Amino acid sequence: MNMKMKYKGVIFDLDGTLVDTIADIAASMNHALALYGFPQHPITEYRPKVGWGLTRLAFQCLPPEVQNDENAALLVSAVHHFYAKSPVVHAELFPGILELTAELSQKHKLFVLTNKPDSAAQEVVSALFPQGTFLCVRGELRGKPRKPDPTCVWDMLVDFNLAPSDVIFAGDSEVDIQTALAAGSFPLGVSWGYRPRSTLEEAGARRIIDTPEELLDFFR
Repeated sequence: MNMKMKYKGVIFDLDGTLVDTIADIAASMNHALALYGFPQHPITEYRPKVGWGLTRLAFQCLPPEVQNDENAALLVSAVHHFYAKSPVVHAELFPGILELTAELSQKHKLFVLTNKPDSAAQEVVSALFPQGTFLCVRGELRGKPRKPDPTCVWDMLVDFNLAPSDVIFAGDSEVDIQTALAAGSFPLGVSWGYRPRSTLEEAGARRIIDTPEELLDFFR
């Protein structure tokens, strides 16, 4: 298969794929938990929890006996307030990502699709990438479907006259692989993120790469 002819671009997940944000996410949620007197969690416990959106993360971080909509909403509100002030304190690009996106963006269409709140996603990308690297950065918006619902992929690509089969969907979690499969994009797992390789394999990744440079093979 001539992959260079087939694929016109890449949709990237953000947290755990392009940027290591786990320390900032943990700090924000732990701040919210402490604010309401709930136990905090070490950073390592956040790695398997992220990727599904802030509300689900809040539920998972609450003690089982107080997991309810009201408490989750309190945490989400507090996280939004705290994280909005400091979304890029500890966040840093994974090695090789800046070089990869700089090369790919010269000839191919690049996108970011994340379940991180949209305002935070915009700030993180703006702080760490040169302007114009991505044609579109889209996070979670009120009333809009989020990953793994394929609608978020379709809605984004239609604006750029692309079909889902035109793009690779690269991500570090089962959420991303499920999204790619549902949308009809190539499901590419990355092994340097927050999930083990086995999780990506079980989710149905067609290929798993260990370095950003390996993604260039699809376009050479």
